[in-house]
Amino acid sequence: MTAAGDNPTIDLDTAELRAIAAYAVACAGPALIVFDRARPGDRRPHEAIEAARAFAEGARRTKVIRDSAWAAQRAFHDTRDAGQPAAGEAARAAVAAAGAAFLHPLAKATQVWHILGAAAHTARAFELDAGDDSAVGADHIERAEALAEPTVVSVLTRYPNAPSGRGRTGELLRTLDATLRLRAADRSTGIGSST
Repeated sequence: MTAAGDNPTIDLDTAELRAIAAYAVACAGPALIVFDRARPGDRRPHEAIEAARAFAEGARRTKVIRDSAWAAQRAFHDTRDAGQPAAGEAARAAVAAAGAAFLHPLAKATQVWHILGAAAHTARAFELDAGDDSAVGADHIERAEALAEPTVVSVLTRYPNAPSGRGRTGELLRTLDATLRLRAADRSTGIGSST
């Protein structure tokens, strides 16, 4: 970590940003089922995830990603206005997937949302879709933990712990954050190693 004025910065390379985006896409994709059931034919969240996937697979990081994220955000507003909270969280997962491509190298806790937000919003979407069943959300957080490749965990641990707030979705994010950090700590000390 190096200092840049009052804001410490974190070294990130393009391969790491692509890994973060790929993880966010993998986490957000399943939530499209929830969105599509409520709003068939609305492609905005799909397009945000596709733009993030293209970046993860080697395309340049362009305005298309931002524009698709804003469109998915408008889809979230539409679901909110229509009283469709599960679909809204699914749309927010797509926004987070696109936003992952813009993880900032600033050592701020809020940046953890760029890394883990898609997973947290997806977990909350499925939780709400199941009648606000917290066990369903916990199950999806476990799946997100299993999807996190070593590069994702390495990048995450360079940032401060996840911030407080943001209701139940924030709780899900902090659970995933803590689990991944514990996994990293266990690996660095050799706990749980099969060797």
